[in-house]
Amino acid sequence: MTLDIDNYIRQHQEVIQKISEDKDLKNRIVEISLLLVHAYRNNKRLYIFGCGGSAADAQHIAAEFINKINFPRQSLPAIALTTDTSILTAIGNDDAFSNIFKRQVDGLVTEGDIVLGISTSGTSESIIRGLKAAKEKNAITLFFTGEKIKGIPGITDYTINVPSPKTPFIQEAHIMIAHMVCTFVESELFHE
Repeated sequence: MTLDIDNYIRQHQEVIQKISEDKDLKNRIVEISLLLVHAYRNNKRLYIFGCGGSAADAQHIAAEFINKINFPRQSLPAIALTTDTSILTAIGNDDAFSNIFKRQVDGLVTEGDIVLGISTSGTSESIIRGLKAAKEKNAITLFFTGEKIKGIPGITDYTINVPSPKTPFIQEAHIMIAHMVCTFVESELFHE
C-alpha cells in the first residue's frame, strides 16, 4: 500500500469545502463563539472532554483558551476533563469507564458553564453521560461530532456535525472549528 498524499489532501479539502458552503453550520459556529464570549464575561468556565484522539483534542482546545491562540492576553478558564489520570482511573475502576466524565461534571460544573463533548462517532457512552450530567446542572452543552449524529435530543444545545464519516477528517475539522471559535472569542474579549 502506498501513501496517496494527493488523494488524502483532496478528501480533506472536500470536507472543508462542505463546511464552507454550509450556512447553518457556520451560523452555529458563530453562535457557539458568542455563547463563550457571554460566558467568559460572566465568570463562567469551559469544560471539554473526549476519548482517544478527541481526548487529545480536548486538551489542545483547553490550551488555546488558557494560553493564547493569536496574541498574548489574559488566560480564559478552560479545563480538559481528560488529563487527571488519578480521577480517570479511580472512576473507571471503582464505578465505570462510562462515568469518567459524568462524575467530574457532577463535581465541577455549575449553572451557566459551557461543556463541550467531542465524539467522532457521536455514540461514545462516556461523552453522552457527561453531556447529560451537564444538562442536568443547567450548563450549556456543545457537541462536536461527525455527520451521522445530528445532536442528542434533550441533552445537546448546539451540535457541530462535520460532514464526513471518516474519523481523521472529522478530527481535523474539529480542531479547525475550535481554532476559529477561540480566535473569535479572543478577539471579542481582548480587541486585538
